[in-house]
Amino acid sequence: MLNYRQLHYFWVVAKTGSIVRACEQLNLTPQTISGQISLLEQTYGVELFRRVGRQLELTEAGRQALPYAEQMFQLGGELEALLRTQPDEQQVVFRVGVADVVPKSIVYRLLAPTMELSEPLRITCREDKLERLLADLAIQRLDLVISDSPMPSHLDIKGYSQKLGECGISFFATRELAQRYASDFPHCLHGAPLLIPGQETVVRNRLQRWFAEQQIQPRIVGEFDDSALMQAFGQSGSGIFIGPSVIADEVISQYGVELIGQTDAVTESFYAISVERKVKHPGIVAITEGARRELFTAQ
Repeated sequence: MLNYRQLHYFWVVAKTGSIVRACEQLNLTPQTISGQISLLEQTYGVELFRRVGRQLELTEAGRQALPYAEQMFQLGGELEALLRTQPDEQQVVFRVGVADVVPKSIVYRLLAPTMELSEPLRITCREDKLERLLADLAIQRLDLVISDSPMPSHLDIKGYSQKLGECGISFFATRELAQRYASDFPHCLHGAPLLIPGQETVVRNRLQRWFAEQQIQPRIVGEFDDSALMQAFGQSGSGIFIGPSVIADEVISQYGVELIGQTDAVTESFYAISVERKVKHPGIVAITEGARRELFTAQ
């Protein structure tokens, strides 16, 4: 049977990056931690770490084991918190998975109504690739998945998609770039340095089709699955970047950039995916109603 104490030592070392820091966190000696990890490796005949100079690096087996350990101890922490809570103090836990392509500002705006319920929820959020999140939804490790696309038809997973809304996209840039490219939108984008969403995003293909229709060929200087990273590069002046028009004012304020132009010919859509056909969870109800009432008011 798996020795969870040994696995916990492995997890802490992997997360902290060294045995010394793990010792400080666990209040144990280096000999204890390294000895227990060695026993774990011997039990399964694998090497979890390799030493490179003075640093420890995860082996391929270690990299594969780490996400499982992460989930196990995250769930263990949630269970401990639940058991320590008195029955009359217990909150409803709302476990939300967020596809990593969904802009963080959109996620916050979607989740905000759940913080105002008369019976407060305790929200746990996890960001990952959509298919991994849907696998956890299927075994009820998650209550809801927020995505930029509905449930893929090729997955043999029971789930129901609710469209929360859609909006056009806006183009943003630093003042210097905006002064150079802001005239005659959208043709000003021809040859302009552009940061675009990665290939896993739905909006990427829609954007490229629109460019072709408009006979516009921007100079792609970066591709990003993570919208926050794309915005950070855009804030630094690396290129023009896009975002959902419903949060245009927020992007301008947060990143100190300027609006170059907007189009409704390219849209971003957002979905709530759950295992319930008729939604009953108060958190999901709050999200769907709030999205249609406040965020995507035109829908």
